[in-house]
Amino acid sequence: MLTSEVQPLKNRTVYFTSLGCSKNLVDSQVMLGHMGLDGFEIARMPEKASVIIVNTCSFIDAAKQESIDTILELADYKDPENGMCQALVVTGCMAQRYSDQLEDEMPEVDLIIGTGEYNKIVKLLKAFEDGKLESKSFVEIPKFIHTEFDPRLNTSPFYMAWLKISEGCNRNCTFCIIPALRGKLRSRKVESLVEEAKQLSKTGVRELNLISQDLSDYGVDLEKEHNLFYLLSSLEEIESIDWIRLFYFYPDELTEEVMEKMKTSKKICDYLDMPVQHFSNSVLKRMNRKITGEEILGKVLRLREKIPQIVLRTSIIVGFPGETEEDFLTLLEGVSTAEFNHLGIFRYSDEEGTPAFNLNDKVDQEIIDERFDRLHNTQKEISEKLNQKFVGRRLKVLVEGYHDDTDLLLQGRHFGQAPDIDGKVLINDTDGKILKQGDLVNIEITEVLDYDLVGRLI
Repeated sequence: MLTSEVQPLKNRTVYFTSLGCSKNLVDSQVMLGHMGLDGFEIARMPEKASVIIVNTCSFIDAAKQESIDTILELADYKDPENGMCQALVVTGCMAQRYSDQLEDEMPEVDLIIGTGEYNKIVKLLKAFEDGKLESKSFVEIPKFIHTEFDPRLNTSPFYMAWLKISEGCNRNCTFCIIPALRGKLRSRKVESLVEEAKQLSKTGVRELNLISQDLSDYGVDLEKEHNLFYLLSSLEEIESIDWIRLFYFYPDELTEEVMEKMKTSKKICDYLDMPVQHFSNSVLKRMNRKITGEEILGKVLRLREKIPQIVLRTSIIVGFPGETEEDFLTLLEGVSTAEFNHLGIFRYSDEEGTPAFNLNDKVDQEIIDERFDRLHNTQKEISEKLNQKFVGRRLKVLVEGYHDDTDLLLQGRHFGQAPDIDGKVLINDTDGKILKQGDLVNIEITEVLDYDLVGRLI
């Protein structure tokens, strides 16, 4: 047991920083929910908090560096001249992956909590306060996933929420560390998700964004009635929910049944986030993806045939070990044929602990950067062309408030624009009407910017 002087917290205030993905954000919101029930209040400034929590990401090098920089920056508030922090807590993926190193190299950190232990935040803080911690690190094989019975403070804008339907992943792609950090697939039951969605809707949420590490594998670990079709059908019945959007749906499992559900639903957005990573069969094989480039294109073309107006987002990795110029040209051709509306491009970087780390034929960084630029330029032309097709269309737009840079414009999103990662609709003419955050209004698109659209209220 660690021996420490008992130091009751001067006040029950917490400053929280959540880094990385929306799935990590949901974990943060659950932690805040538990702390709220225990009497903690949120501090808007770190110098006002007795507890500071950094929920970290370590997916790629840039994310790891951001996590380290944030921890060190916030550690300054343990100095009485700068703040009143008594407990600096590190949670999330970096805590899960590097707990030993954090303990050895960052003595400023008081608690290290893994991705499967975050629900114990109040209990562990109490033990810290009482000087009864058995260790500084609490990291086990992740098995926990929150349910509708866990308190959750939705820190997103009141009109939208992320709904995490499962945790962990069984795919074991060679480039990905996530299964090691998040554990095996653990799905929540349909009834649990529907109840949480109802609770969120009562607070004003009208947009649900369904997330997981792998949406397409949802329910394979449960009884067969807990499947995506049944889940979507049940969520549709919640009266005050207007939009349901799907993320991280791998093309391997995209069935006619799910496509038909998307086509006929009035609430499921004509939007799909579908990670493909590459189109070269040799690269896909080295990635341990159980699909070919031809099969991926077949799924995309079938989607466009069935739902012509669908908006597609994907992610691509350039410079994977062994990627030849021929492989890259195949990738360019696949992207050009598929015509994704939104595309996230990642430069490959070695991640220790992944099978790809040990693959030979690494691609030089200069070549990776050059291929990144070529793909980026190709995608920019595609995005501009697809955005032009919105001009003259009348779309439902969810109002988010004033533009980030000026109070002269309002901004919002249409069905094909996900929170935080896609473009916006800038509303420059409201015809004198007052619009509020969370309003769903009809907008005619009049102009296209680089990634945003401009429109007027009808």
